[in-house]
Amino acid sequence: MSLRKDAPVQRPFKTLLVANRGEIAVRIIRACRELGIESVAVYSDADADAPHRRAADRAVRIGPAPANESYLRVEKIIEAARSTGAEAIHPGYGFLSEQPALAEACAVSGIVFVGPASETLSQLGDKLAARRRAAAAGVPVVPGTFEALDVAGEGGRAMTHREAERIGWPLLVKAAAGGGGRGMRVVDTLDGLDESITSATREAAAAFGDGSVYLERLVEGARHVEVQLLGDDHGNVVALGERDCSVQRRHQKLIEEAPAPGLSGDQRRHLHDLGVKVASTVGLRNAATAEFLLTPGGEFWFLEVNARLQVEHGVTELVADVDLVHEQIWIAAGRPISARVLAAAARAAAPERHAIEVRLSAEHPALHFAPAPGRVDHWRTPSGPGVRLDSGVEEGSVVSEHYDPLVAKLLVVAQDRPRALARLGRALDEFEIGGIQTTLPFHRWLLSQADFVDGTGLSTDLVDRLWQPIDLVSVAALRAAELAALAAADSSSAVAAAQDVHGTDGHNGRGNDTWWRAGITEATERLT
Repeated sequence: MSLRKDAPVQRPFKTLLVANRGEIAVRIIRACRELGIESVAVYSDADADAPHRRAADRAVRIGPAPANESYLRVEKIIEAARSTGAEAIHPGYGFLSEQPALAEACAVSGIVFVGPASETLSQLGDKLAARRRAAAAGVPVVPGTFEALDVAGEGGRAMTHREAERIGWPLLVKAAAGGGGRGMRVVDTLDGLDESITSATREAAAAFGDGSVYLERLVEGARHVEVQLLGDDHGNVVALGERDCSVQRRHQKLIEEAPAPGLSGDQRRHLHDLGVKVASTVGLRNAATAEFLLTPGGEFWFLEVNARLQVEHGVTELVADVDLVHEQIWIAAGRPISARVLAAAARAAAPERHAIEVRLSAEHPALHFAPAPGRVDHWRTPSGPGVRLDSGVEEGSVVSEHYDPLVAKLLVVAQDRPRALARLGRALDEFEIGGIQTTLPFHRWLLSQADFVDGTGLSTDLVDRLWQPIDLVSVAALRAAELAALAAADSSSAVAAAQDVHGTDGHNGRGNDTWWRAGITEATERLT
Protein backbone atom coordinates (compact mmCIF):
# COMPACT_ATOMS: atom_id res chain seq x y z
CA MET A 1 0.00 0.00 0.00
CA SER A 2 1.56 3.27 -1.03
CA LEU A 3 1.44 6.66 0.61
CA ARG A 4 -1.21 9.08 -0.53
CA LYS A 5 -0.02 11.71 -2.98
CA ASP A 6 -1.43 14.45 -0.77
CA ALA A 7 0.62 13.38 2.29
CA PRO A 8 2.23 16.32 4.11
CA VAL A 9 5.54 17.50 2.69
CA GLN A 10 6.93 18.15 6.15
CA ARG A 11 7.28 14.94 8.09
CA PRO A 12 9.32 13.83 11.09
CA PHE A 13 10.76 10.74 9.38
CA LYS A 14 10.63 9.17 5.96
CA THR A 15 10.31 5.58 7.21
CA LEU A 16 9.43 4.19 10.65
CA LEU A 17 9.44 0.57 11.82
CA VAL A 18 6.82 -0.59 14.32
CA ALA A 19 8.39 -3.16 16.64
CA ASN A 20 5.11 -4.64 17.84
CA ARG A 21 1.92 -6.39 16.77
CA GLY A 22 -1.84 -6.32 17.28
CA GLU A 23 -3.90 -3.22 17.97
CA ILE A 24 -0.98 -1.02 19.06
CA ALA A 25 0.87 -1.75 15.82
CA VAL A 26 -2.22 -0.78 13.81
CA ARG A 27 -2.58 2.36 15.93
CA ILE A 28 1.01 3.47 15.22
CA ILE A 29 0.76 2.60 11.52
CA ARG A 30 -2.31 4.81 11.21
CA ALA A 31 -0.42 7.67 12.84
CA CYS A 32 2.41 7.17 10.34
CA ARG A 33 -0.05 7.33 7.47
CA GLU A 34 -1.43 10.63 8.77
CA LEU A 35 2.08 12.07 9.14
CA GLY A 36 3.18 10.97 5.68
CA ILE A 37 5.63 8.39 7.02
CA GLU A 38 6.22 5.07 5.29
CA SER A 39 5.48 2.33 7.83
CA VAL A 40 7.25 -0.99 8.23
CA ALA A 41 5.62 -3.83 10.15
CA VAL A 42 7.39 -6.83 11.62
CA TYR A 43 5.62 -10.14 12.03
CA SER A 44 6.15 -13.67 13.27
CA ASP A 45 4.91 -16.80 11.55
CA ALA A 46 1.77 -16.65 13.73
CA ASP A 47 1.01 -13.18 12.35
CA ALA A 48 1.66 -13.87 8.67
CA ASP A 49 -1.87 -12.73 7.80
CA ALA A 50 -2.45 -10.36 10.72
CA PRO A 51 -4.15 -6.98 10.13
CA HIS A 52 -1.10 -5.03 11.29
CA ARG A 53 1.04 -6.68 8.63
CA ARG A 54 -1.41 -5.78 5.87
CA ALA A 55 -1.94 -2.25 7.20
CA ALA A 56 1.71 -1.29 6.84
CA ASP A 57 3.42 -0.14 3.66
CA ARG A 58 6.06 -2.85 4.05
CA ALA A 59 6.45 -5.92 6.27
CA VAL A 60 9.39 -8.04 7.39
CA ARG A 61 9.25 -11.54 8.86
CA ILE A 62 11.31 -11.77 12.06
CA GLY A 63 10.90 -15.39 13.13
CA PRO A 64 8.71 -18.19 14.52
CA ALA A 65 5.62 -17.64 16.65
CA PRO A 66 7.17 -17.64 20.15
CA ALA A 67 7.91 -14.06 21.18
CA ASN A 68 11.38 -14.92 22.44
CA GLU A 69 12.25 -16.03 18.91
CA SER A 70 10.72 -13.00 17.16
CA TYR A 71 9.27 -9.90 18.83
CA LEU A 72 11.72 -10.04 21.75
CA ARG A 73 14.85 -10.38 19.59
CA VAL A 74 16.61 -7.01 19.48
CA GLU A 75 18.97 -8.04 16.69
CA LYS A 76 16.08 -9.07 14.43
CA ILE A 77 14.28 -5.76 14.98
CA ILE A 78 17.45 -3.81 14.16
CA GLU A 79 18.13 -5.96 11.11
CA ALA A 80 14.59 -5.35 9.83
CA ALA A 81 15.04 -1.60 10.29
CA ARG A 82 18.36 -1.56 8.47
CA SER A 83 17.09 -3.67 5.58
CA THR A 84 14.16 -1.31 4.99
CA GLY A 85 15.98 1.94 5.60
CA ALA A 86 13.87 2.82 8.62
CA GLU A 87 15.06 5.99 10.32
CA ALA A 88 13.09 5.36 13.51
CA ILE A 89 11.62 2.51 15.56
CA HIS A 90 8.45 2.79 17.65
CA PRO A 91 8.23 -0.04 20.21
CA GLY A 92 4.56 0.39 21.23
CA TYR A 93 3.95 -1.18 24.64
CA GLY A 94 5.06 -4.52 26.02
CA PHE A 95 7.73 -6.64 24.33
CA LEU A 96 10.89 -4.48 24.03
CA SER A 97 9.27 -1.12 24.77
CA GLU A 98 10.98 -0.63 28.14
CA GLN A 99 14.14 -2.59 27.45
CA PRO A 100 17.27 -0.39 27.40
CA ALA A 101 18.87 -2.91 25.04
CA LEU A 102 16.67 -1.86 22.12
CA ALA A 103 17.19 1.86 22.75
CA GLU A 104 20.94 1.28 23.00
CA ALA A 105 21.00 -0.79 19.80
CA CYS A 106 19.11 1.98 18.01
CA ALA A 107 21.67 4.56 19.15
CA VAL A 108 24.57 2.38 17.99
CA SER A 109 22.88 1.85 14.61
CA GLY A 110 21.99 5.51 14.07
CA ILE A 111 18.26 4.78 14.34
CA VAL A 112 15.94 7.02 16.38
CA PHE A 113 14.14 5.25 19.22
CA VAL A 114 10.63 6.65 19.71
CA GLY A 115 10.72 6.59 23.47
CA PRO A 116 12.85 7.62 26.44
CA ALA A 117 16.63 7.36 26.30
CA SER A 118 18.19 4.06 27.35
CA GLU A 119 19.52 5.71 30.53
CA THR A 120 15.99 6.78 31.46
CA LEU A 121 14.64 3.30 30.77
CA SER A 122 17.32 1.87 33.06
CA GLN A 123 16.50 4.34 35.83
CA LEU A 124 12.71 4.05 35.63
CA GLY A 125 12.21 0.54 34.25
CA ASP A 126 13.69 -0.89 37.43
CA LYS A 127 10.90 -0.34 39.97
CA LEU A 128 13.37 -0.24 42.85
CA ALA A 129 15.46 2.47 41.20
CA ALA A 130 12.28 4.43 40.47
CA ARG A 131 11.16 4.11 44.10
CA ARG A 132 14.51 5.44 45.29
CA ARG A 133 14.38 8.39 42.89
CA ALA A 134 10.82 9.27 43.85
CA ALA A 135 11.63 9.16 47.55
CA ALA A 136 14.71 11.31 47.01
CA ALA A 137 12.55 13.86 45.17
CA GLY A 138 10.18 14.07 48.13
CA VAL A 139 7.35 12.10 46.50
CA PRO A 140 5.49 9.82 48.95
CA VAL A 141 6.22 6.16 48.17
CA VAL A 142 4.26 3.04 49.13
CA PRO A 143 6.03 1.58 52.19
CA GLY A 144 8.34 -1.27 51.25
CA THR A 145 11.94 -2.19 50.52
CA PHE A 146 14.23 -0.16 48.28
CA GLU A 147 16.63 -2.95 47.36
CA ALA A 148 16.11 -6.39 45.84
CA LEU A 149 15.61 -9.17 48.37
CA ASP A 150 18.60 -11.33 49.17
CA VAL A 151 17.34 -14.50 50.81
CA ALA A 152 20.54 -16.48 50.44
CA GLY A 153 21.41 -18.20 53.71
CA GLU A 154 19.80 -17.88 57.11
CA GLY A 155 21.05 -14.31 57.51
CA GLY A 156 19.35 -13.09 54.34
CA ARG A 157 16.18 -14.95 55.15
CA ALA A 158 16.04 -13.53 58.67
CA MET A 159 16.59 -9.97 57.39
CA THR A 160 13.77 -10.40 54.85
CA HIS A 161 11.46 -11.60 57.61
CA ARG A 162 12.31 -8.54 59.72
CA GLU A 163 11.61 -6.24 56.77
CA ALA A 164 8.25 -7.90 56.20
CA GLU A 165 7.26 -7.40 59.84
CA ARG A 166 8.34 -3.75 59.63
CA ILE A 167 6.25 -3.11 56.48
CA GLY A 168 3.20 -4.85 57.90
CA TRP A 169 0.66 -7.39 56.64
CA PRO A 170 -0.73 -8.04 54.13
CA LEU A 171 2.05 -7.26 51.69
CA LEU A 172 3.09 -7.89 48.12
CA VAL A 173 6.12 -9.62 46.70
CA LYS A 174 6.76 -7.75 43.43
CA ALA A 175 9.11 -8.16 40.47
CA ALA A 176 11.60 -5.31 40.13
CA ALA A 177 11.41 -5.57 36.33
CA GLY A 178 8.32 -5.82 34.12
CA GLY A 179 4.71 -5.65 35.22
CA GLY A 180 1.23 -6.84 34.25
CA GLY A 181 0.84 -8.72 37.53
CA ARG A 182 3.60 -11.22 36.69
CA GLY A 183 6.10 -11.95 39.42
CA MET A 184 3.65 -10.66 42.02
CA ARG A 185 2.27 -12.47 45.07
CA VAL A 186 -0.01 -11.42 47.93
CA VAL A 187 1.25 -12.60 51.33
CA ASP A 188 -0.91 -12.47 54.46
CA THR A 189 1.40 -13.99 57.07
CA LEU A 190 5.04 -14.80 57.63
CA ASP A 191 4.32 -18.50 57.07
CA GLY A 192 3.70 -17.97 53.35
CA LEU A 193 6.49 -15.47 52.68
CA ASP A 194 9.37 -17.75 51.70
CA GLU A 195 7.31 -19.80 49.25
CA SER A 196 5.84 -16.62 47.70
CA ILE A 197 9.31 -15.13 47.21
CA THR A 198 10.52 -18.32 45.55
CA SER A 199 7.57 -18.56 43.14
CA ALA A 200 7.58 -14.82 42.33
CA THR A 201 11.33 -14.94 41.64
CA ARG A 202 10.88 -17.90 39.31
CA GLU A 203 8.02 -16.25 37.42
CA ALA A 204 9.83 -12.90 37.14
CA ALA A 205 12.97 -14.57 35.79
CA ALA A 206 10.94 -16.44 33.16
CA ALA A 207 8.89 -13.41 32.13
CA PHE A 208 11.51 -10.63 32.24
CA GLY A 209 14.90 -12.31 32.39
CA ASP A 210 15.37 -10.77 35.84
CA GLY A 211 14.25 -12.57 38.99
CA SER A 212 14.77 -9.63 41.38
CA VAL A 213 11.83 -9.07 43.73
CA TYR A 214 11.05 -6.71 46.59
CA LEU A 215 8.40 -6.17 49.27
CA GLU A 216 5.66 -3.56 49.26
CA ARG A 217 2.68 -2.95 51.54
CA LEU A 218 -0.68 -4.06 50.16
CA VAL A 219 -2.89 -1.01 50.67
CA GLU A 220 -6.39 -2.43 51.02
CA GLY A 221 -9.28 -0.45 49.58
CA ALA A 222 -6.94 1.76 47.54
CA ARG A 223 -7.51 3.04 44.02
CA HIS A 224 -4.98 2.82 41.18
CA VAL A 225 -4.57 6.27 39.63
CA GLU A 226 -1.92 7.20 37.06
CA VAL A 227 -0.63 10.38 35.41
CA GLN A 228 0.07 10.70 31.68
CA LEU A 229 3.39 12.46 31.13
CA LEU A 230 5.25 13.86 28.13
CA GLY A 231 8.78 15.26 28.05
CA ASP A 232 11.04 16.61 25.32
CA ASP A 233 14.70 17.45 24.70
CA HIS A 234 14.07 21.12 25.47
CA GLY A 235 13.47 20.76 29.20
CA ASN A 236 9.67 20.51 29.11
CA VAL A 237 7.82 17.91 31.18
CA VAL A 238 4.02 18.11 31.41
CA ALA A 239 1.10 16.11 32.79
CA LEU A 240 -1.88 15.58 30.51
CA GLY A 241 -4.29 14.45 33.18
CA GLU A 242 -4.88 11.30 35.17
CA ARG A 243 -6.64 7.97 34.66
CA ASP A 244 -8.34 5.64 37.11
CA CYS A 245 -7.35 2.01 36.51
CA SER A 246 -8.76 0.46 39.68
CA VAL A 247 -10.89 -2.25 38.01
CA GLN A 248 -8.37 -5.09 37.87
CA ARG A 249 -8.06 -8.83 38.15
CA ARG A 250 -4.80 -10.45 39.25
CA HIS A 251 -3.28 -6.94 39.22
CA GLN A 252 -4.06 -6.55 35.50
CA LYS A 253 -6.30 -3.73 34.32
CA LEU A 254 -9.74 -4.38 32.87
CA ILE A 255 -11.20 -0.88 32.61
CA GLU A 256 -9.59 2.58 32.56
CA GLU A 257 -11.18 6.00 32.63
CA ALA A 258 -10.19 9.64 32.51
CA PRO A 259 -10.47 11.72 34.54
CA ALA A 260 -10.37 9.75 37.79
CA PRO A 261 -13.86 10.01 39.32
CA GLY A 262 -14.39 12.05 42.46
CA LEU A 263 -11.15 14.06 42.57
CA SER A 264 -11.20 17.78 43.20
CA GLY A 265 -9.25 20.23 41.09
CA ASP A 266 -6.72 20.68 43.91
CA GLN A 267 -6.23 16.90 44.19
CA ARG A 268 -5.67 16.66 40.45
CA ARG A 269 -3.12 19.48 40.43
CA HIS A 270 -1.27 17.89 43.36
CA LEU A 271 -1.23 14.48 41.68
CA HIS A 272 -0.06 15.92 38.35
CA ASP A 273 2.73 17.81 40.14
CA LEU A 274 3.90 14.59 41.81
CA GLY A 275 4.07 12.85 38.43
CA VAL A 276 6.01 15.69 36.83
CA LYS A 277 8.40 15.78 39.78
CA VAL A 278 9.27 12.09 39.37
CA ALA A 279 9.70 12.40 35.59
CA SER A 280 11.85 15.51 35.91
CA THR A 281 14.40 13.69 38.07
CA VAL A 282 15.48 11.70 35.00
CA GLY A 283 14.93 14.37 32.34
CA LEU A 284 12.10 12.43 30.70
CA ARG A 285 11.92 12.56 26.93
CA ASN A 286 8.83 11.19 25.18
CA ALA A 287 5.88 9.43 26.86
CA ALA A 288 5.66 7.87 30.30
CA THR A 289 3.09 7.20 33.00
CA ALA A 290 3.59 7.63 36.74
CA GLU A 291 1.39 5.24 38.72
CA PHE A 292 0.06 5.96 42.21
CA LEU A 293 -2.18 4.44 44.85
CA LEU A 294 -4.92 6.67 46.21
CA THR A 295 -5.48 5.48 49.77
CA PRO A 296 -8.93 5.49 51.45
CA GLY A 297 -7.60 8.41 53.49
CA GLY A 298 -6.96 10.50 50.38
CA GLU A 299 -3.15 10.14 50.20
CA PHE A 300 -1.28 9.60 46.93
CA TRP A 301 1.56 7.08 47.16
CA PHE A 302 3.95 6.52 44.26
CA LEU A 303 4.13 3.02 42.80
CA GLU A 304 6.22 3.06 39.61
CA VAL A 305 6.81 4.66 36.22
CA ASN A 306 6.04 2.96 32.90
CA ALA A 307 8.41 4.71 30.51
CA ARG A 308 6.41 4.02 27.37
CA LEU A 309 2.99 4.49 25.80
CA GLN A 310 0.30 2.82 27.92
CA VAL A 311 -2.40 0.47 26.68
CA GLU A 312 -4.97 2.97 27.98
CA HIS A 313 -3.47 6.10 26.37
CA GLY A 314 -6.62 6.53 24.27
CA VAL A 315 -8.81 7.77 27.13
CA THR A 316 -6.38 10.61 27.75
CA GLU A 317 -6.41 11.44 24.04
CA LEU A 318 -10.20 11.63 24.01
CA VAL A 319 -10.37 13.92 27.04
CA ALA A 320 -7.37 16.13 26.22
CA ASP A 321 -8.08 16.21 22.45
CA VAL A 322 -4.50 15.39 21.49
CA ASP A 323 -2.81 12.57 19.57
CA LEU A 324 -0.14 11.08 21.80
CA VAL A 325 1.43 8.93 19.07
CA HIS A 326 1.81 11.95 16.77
CA GLU A 327 3.39 13.81 19.66
CA GLN A 328 5.73 10.92 20.46
CA ILE A 329 7.01 10.80 16.90
CA TRP A 330 7.54 14.58 16.65
CA ILE A 331 9.36 14.65 20.01
CA ALA A 332 11.62 11.82 18.83
CA ALA A 333 12.38 13.90 15.73
CA GLY A 334 13.60 16.73 17.96
CA ARG A 335 10.62 19.06 18.15
CA PRO A 336 9.54 20.51 21.50
CA ILE A 337 6.17 19.60 22.93
CA SER A 338 3.50 21.22 20.76
CA ALA A 339 1.49 24.28 21.76
CA ARG A 340 -1.65 22.13 21.58
CA VAL A 341 -0.29 19.73 24.19
CA LEU A 342 0.93 22.55 26.43
CA ALA A 343 -2.57 24.04 26.34
CA ALA A 344 -4.11 20.66 27.15
CA ALA A 345 -1.74 20.27 30.11
CA ALA A 346 -2.71 23.73 31.40
CA ARG A 347 -6.40 22.74 31.59
CA ALA A 348 -5.85 19.12 32.69
CA ALA A 349 -7.02 19.75 36.26
CA ALA A 350 -10.41 20.93 34.99
CA PRO A 351 -11.46 18.32 32.39
CA GLU A 352 -14.60 18.95 30.36
CA ARG A 353 -15.15 15.41 29.09
CA HIS A 354 -15.09 11.85 30.40
CA ALA A 355 -13.73 8.80 28.58
CA ILE A 356 -13.84 5.11 29.47
CA GLU A 357 -11.98 2.16 27.93
CA VAL A 358 -12.72 -1.53 28.32
CA ARG A 359 -10.19 -4.15 27.36
CA LEU A 360 -11.84 -6.97 25.45
CA SER A 361 -9.73 -10.09 25.70
CA ALA A 362 -9.98 -13.69 24.60
CA GLU A 363 -10.41 -14.89 28.16
CA HIS A 364 -13.07 -16.81 30.07
CA PRO A 365 -14.24 -14.59 32.94
CA ALA A 366 -16.10 -17.47 34.58
CA LEU A 367 -12.88 -19.50 34.76
CA HIS A 368 -10.75 -16.90 36.53
CA PHE A 369 -10.11 -15.11 33.23
CA ALA A 370 -8.24 -18.05 31.75
CA PRO A 371 -6.93 -17.39 28.20
CA ALA A 372 -9.25 -18.68 25.48
CA PRO A 373 -7.37 -18.54 22.15
CA GLY A 374 -9.12 -19.44 18.92
CA ARG A 375 -10.49 -18.16 15.63
CA VAL A 376 -12.83 -15.18 15.41
CA ASP A 377 -15.66 -16.27 13.12
CA HIS A 378 -18.03 -13.37 13.74
CA TRP A 379 -17.05 -9.73 14.30
CA ARG A 380 -19.60 -6.91 14.36
CA THR A 381 -18.35 -3.72 15.96
CA PRO A 382 -20.20 -0.76 17.52
CA SER A 383 -20.11 2.74 16.09
CA GLY A 384 -21.89 6.06 16.46
CA PRO A 385 -21.08 9.31 18.28
CA GLY A 386 -18.28 9.18 20.82
CA VAL A 387 -17.25 5.57 20.11
CA ARG A 388 -13.70 4.48 19.21
CA LEU A 389 -12.40 0.97 18.64
CA ASP A 390 -8.70 0.06 18.59
CA SER A 391 -8.35 -3.51 17.39
CA GLY A 392 -5.79 -5.84 15.90
CA VAL A 393 -8.21 -8.57 14.84
CA GLU A 394 -11.03 -8.97 12.35
CA GLU A 395 -13.38 -11.73 11.25
CA GLY A 396 -11.25 -14.76 10.47
CA SER A 397 -8.33 -13.71 12.70
CA VAL A 398 -6.75 -16.26 15.02
CA VAL A 399 -6.03 -15.17 18.59
CA SER A 400 -2.80 -17.01 19.27
CA GLU A 401 -1.82 -18.66 22.52
CA HIS A 402 1.66 -17.20 22.06
CA TYR A 403 0.69 -13.60 22.86
CA ASP A 404 -1.41 -11.44 25.13
CA PRO A 405 -5.12 -12.30 24.63
CA LEU A 406 -6.19 -8.65 24.11
CA VAL A 407 -8.36 -8.46 20.97
CA ALA A 408 -9.71 -4.90 21.12
CA LYS A 409 -10.05 -1.76 23.19
CA LEU A 410 -13.49 -0.17 23.16
CA LEU A 411 -13.44 3.51 24.13
CA VAL A 412 -16.24 6.02 24.58
CA VAL A 413 -16.26 9.72 25.38
CA ALA A 414 -19.07 12.05 26.50
CA GLN A 415 -19.66 15.28 28.42
CA ASP A 416 -19.58 13.56 31.82
CA ARG A 417 -19.27 10.13 33.44
CA PRO A 418 -23.00 9.21 33.54
CA ARG A 419 -23.33 9.92 29.82
CA ALA A 420 -20.10 8.04 29.11
CA LEU A 421 -21.40 5.00 31.01
CA ALA A 422 -24.66 5.10 29.07
CA ARG A 423 -22.73 5.31 25.82
CA LEU A 424 -20.50 2.43 26.88
CA GLY A 425 -23.52 0.28 27.68
CA ARG A 426 -25.00 0.98 24.25
CA ALA A 427 -21.68 0.19 22.52
CA LEU A 428 -21.23 -3.06 24.45
CA ASP A 429 -24.74 -4.12 23.44
CA GLU A 430 -23.87 -3.49 19.77
CA PHE A 431 -20.63 -5.50 19.93
CA GLU A 432 -20.86 -9.08 18.61
CA ILE A 433 -17.92 -11.47 18.77
CA GLY A 434 -18.27 -15.13 17.81
CA GLY A 435 -16.04 -18.17 17.70
CA ILE A 436 -14.07 -17.34 20.84
CA GLN A 437 -14.93 -16.68 24.45
CA THR A 438 -14.26 -13.06 25.42
CA THR A 439 -14.67 -10.77 28.41
CA LEU A 440 -17.60 -8.99 26.74
CA PRO A 441 -20.25 -10.47 29.11
CA PHE A 442 -18.16 -9.48 32.12
CA HIS A 443 -18.10 -5.85 31.03
CA ARG A 444 -21.86 -5.87 30.48
CA TRP A 445 -22.29 -7.31 33.97
CA LEU A 446 -20.02 -4.69 35.51
CA LEU A 447 -22.23 -1.89 34.21
CA SER A 448 -25.03 -3.23 36.43
CA GLN A 449 -22.94 -2.96 39.61
CA ALA A 450 -23.67 0.08 41.76
CA ASP A 451 -20.15 0.16 43.27
CA PHE A 452 -18.76 0.76 39.79
CA VAL A 453 -21.54 2.89 38.32
CA ASP A 454 -21.73 5.42 41.15
CA GLY A 455 -17.96 5.35 41.64
CA THR A 456 -18.15 4.96 45.40
CA GLY A 457 -16.80 1.41 45.40
CA LEU A 458 -13.86 1.92 43.06
CA SER A 459 -10.81 0.09 44.40
CA THR A 460 -8.29 -2.44 43.21
CA ASP A 461 -10.24 -5.20 44.96
CA LEU A 462 -13.60 -4.36 43.34
CA VAL A 463 -13.59 -7.41 41.06
CA ASP A 464 -12.54 -9.70 43.91
CA ARG A 465 -15.36 -8.33 46.06
CA LEU A 466 -18.16 -8.48 43.48
CA TRP A 467 -17.26 -11.07 40.90
CA GLN A 468 -18.23 -14.65 41.73
CA PRO A 469 -16.87 -17.00 39.04
CA ILE A 470 -18.95 -20.07 38.40
CA ASP A 471 -17.68 -23.51 39.32
CA LEU A 472 -16.78 -26.32 36.93
CA VAL A 473 -20.11 -28.11 37.47
CA SER A 474 -21.92 -25.01 36.29
CA VAL A 475 -19.55 -24.72 33.32
CA ALA A 476 -20.51 -28.24 32.27
CA ALA A 477 -24.16 -27.31 32.67
CA LEU A 478 -23.62 -24.22 30.51
CA ARG A 479 -22.11 -26.36 27.76
CA ALA A 480 -25.18 -28.60 27.89
CA ALA A 481 -27.39 -25.53 27.68
CA GLU A 482 -25.48 -24.24 24.67
CA LEU A 483 -25.96 -27.56 22.88
CA ALA A 484 -29.64 -27.48 23.72
CA ALA A 485 -29.81 -23.98 22.26
CA LEU A 486 -28.80 -25.35 18.87
CA ALA A 487 -32.06 -27.21 18.66
CA ALA A 488 -34.19 -24.41 20.03
CA ALA A 489 -36.64 -22.78 17.65
CA ASP A 490 -35.87 -19.25 18.79
CA SER A 491 -33.61 -17.36 21.20
CA SER A 492 -36.26 -17.15 23.93
CA SER A 493 -36.62 -20.91 24.12
CA ALA A 494 -32.82 -21.23 24.12
CA VAL A 495 -32.56 -18.98 27.14
CA ALA A 496 -35.39 -20.92 28.79
CA ALA A 497 -33.51 -24.16 28.17
CA ALA A 498 -30.43 -22.71 29.80
CA GLN A 499 -32.46 -21.54 32.78
CA ASP A 500 -33.94 -25.01 33.19
CA VAL A 501 -30.39 -26.30 33.71
CA HIS A 502 -29.31 -23.59 36.15
CA GLY A 503 -32.51 -22.48 37.79
CA THR A 504 -34.17 -19.10 37.42
CA ASP A 505 -31.84 -17.43 39.92
CA GLY A 506 -28.73 -17.77 37.74
CA HIS A 507 -25.72 -19.97 38.38
CA ASN A 508 -26.76 -21.95 41.47
CA GLY A 509 -27.43 -18.80 43.45
CA ARG A 510 -23.84 -17.52 43.30
CA GLY A 511 -23.25 -13.89 42.35
CA ASN A 512 -25.37 -11.57 40.23
CA ASP A 513 -27.31 -13.34 37.48
CA THR A 514 -26.89 -10.36 35.14
CA TRP A 515 -23.59 -11.96 34.12
CA TRP A 516 -25.30 -15.31 33.66
CA ARG A 517 -28.03 -13.91 31.42
CA ALA A 518 -25.47 -12.01 29.37
CA GLY A 519 -23.38 -15.16 28.98
CA ILE A 520 -26.38 -17.25 27.92
CA THR A 521 -27.48 -14.57 25.47
CA GLU A 522 -24.03 -14.39 23.92
CA ALA A 523 -23.77 -18.17 23.69
CA THR A 524 -27.19 -18.36 22.05
CA GLU A 525 -26.32 -15.67 19.51
CA ARG A 526 -23.05 -17.40 18.75
CA LEU A 527 -24.52 -20.85 18.28
CA THR A 528 -27.81 -20.16 16.49
